[in-house]
Amino acid sequence: MAKLIFSLDGAMVKEYPLKKERITIGRRPTNDIHIDYLAASGEHAAILKKGNDFYIEDQNSTNGTQVNDQLVKSHLLQSGDLIQFGKYTLKFAGEDASQVLGQNSVAFEQTIMVRPAAMKALLETPSIEVPASAPMPETPVTASTNTAEDMVENAPVAMTGRIQVLNGSNTGRQLVLNKALTTLGKIGVQVAVITKRASGYFITHVEGKVFPIVNGVSTGAQASVLSDHDVIELAGVKMEFFLEKS
Repeated sequence: MAKLIFSLDGAMVKEYPLKKERITIGRRPTNDIHIDYLAASGEHAAILKKGNDFYIEDQNSTNGTQVNDQLVKSHLLQSGDLIQFGKYTLKFAGEDASQVLGQNSVAFEQTIMVRPAAMKALLETPSIEVPASAPMPETPVTASTNTAEDMVENAPVAMTGRIQVLNGSNTGRQLVLNKALTTLGKIGVQVAVITKRASGYFITHVEGKVFPIVNGVSTGAQASVLSDHDVIELAGVKMEFFLEKS
């Protein structure tokens, strides 16, 4: 769960889990987060939850609200952002580390990437079959990824793909596409698979009423080739695809 870490002169005092849709910050004791600082207004700022994101909004305070040494009126909070009130600091922390997986994992976090166990189940469904628009085995890959992995090993892609999250609490996070198949999305909402082939990277729709969007255009049901700096929209998350030398 996202939270604010309250510190005084660099020493942590308290943690505030962001459980409510609106959390107030200010000098009045009635605020959710009380800041005993003369330069702070009675109700100085508020944290608003919008979907999976958290925003801090200044409440017409006398001295303004500072995030990372910059005055802001409304600001999308990202992990590590510092909300400053003199010697008092509120540090925004996104999802718990136990929920945010490493870059070499299939997922960044539960709400953005499909967990590996779910990926296996998806690969066993016919919807994952990819049209043979590039050298592929005559039979589609369904029950496992072994055939595709063997193909990649025999004819490696010269460039390695990555995706970088462009919005939400995971903005800036990257995932290396070094596996034959990487499944992205949110089960029950929208799921797609990025396939690494000898001829490049392809994205294919797997689940959901809405197809993935690439550069503002729907991919449809067929596999769509990805080019350097393409912007993918999937399950409310924008990601940039880019290539780098292996």
